[in-house]
Amino acid sequence: MNPIDIKPDAQGKVRDLYDLGDKLLLVATDRISAFDYILPDEIPNKGKVLTQLSCFWFELLSDVVDNHLISADVADLPEQFKPWSEYLDGRFMLVRKAEMFPVECIVRGYLTGSGLKSYQADGTVCGISLPAGLTEASKLPEALFTPSTKAEIGGHDENISFEQCAKLVGDEAAQDLRDLTLAVYTKAANHAAERGIIIADTKFEFGVIDGKVILADEVLTPDSSRFWGVETYKEGEVQPSFDKQFVRNWLNANWDRTGEPPHLPADVIQATSQKYTQAYELITGRSL
Repeated sequence: MNPIDIKPDAQGKVRDLYDLGDKLLLVATDRISAFDYILPDEIPNKGKVLTQLSCFWFELLSDVVDNHLISADVADLPEQFKPWSEYLDGRFMLVRKAEMFPVECIVRGYLTGSGLKSYQADGTVCGISLPAGLTEASKLPEALFTPSTKAEIGGHDENISFEQCAKLVGDEAAQDLRDLTLAVYTKAANHAAERGIIIADTKFEFGVIDGKVILADEVLTPDSSRFWGVETYKEGEVQPSFDKQFVRNWLNANWDRTGEPPHLPADVIQATSQKYTQAYELITGRSL
């Protein structure tokens, strides 16, 4: 649980947000969500992985798009948060405020999940026609930009077409979001592949600061992405993953999604923590 004795101004499924006037303090807890539910158990070190991996990507991708990060150095913590420095170290970001776009910018490089179900039904993903003969985990001919709406906690994001996205944000902004999403994904996927990880799909959030589109929130983490191993990849099969698909698989086998979600077994919690840490260390080449 978050030990900070200051009430957050807003809470997401995983992050607590503190409004500091001209900037925000984002704190990544060890909470984990699946199927739009916040689970009753926490995953040790998860918040640190999300924060430190996002910081790594912000730096690597800064030549593609600017971002909202000011600092993740504990020395820069605002005075009122200093009593919790030990807890916050490695799991907070001090960021600039941005006017966020009301869409999730999803990019798919491989066919799986809801995209596969849609393809099996009518040969399309989010209205985009794909060639015949694709199967589970097939690499797509080119990465697809498939935006979705942003749901409140407890709600469900809904896939939308590019045209629907343009109606929400405007034609020019929709084109910018699509181009930036694909450019960021391409650079990140190339880096990850060199480190032994396939980024099958992921989602980004963008905002505007001083009239300029910037990358915000978390970036290319095991919470927002599907990470597969290059060495274990095999088209036509469900892939072992470095993300919370491990938790989703256990829930699918042990919960009918009615009522509150069950507690995770200790071995699932430990294995998930190890998966998150392994993803961080492979991608960054650093120890957590």
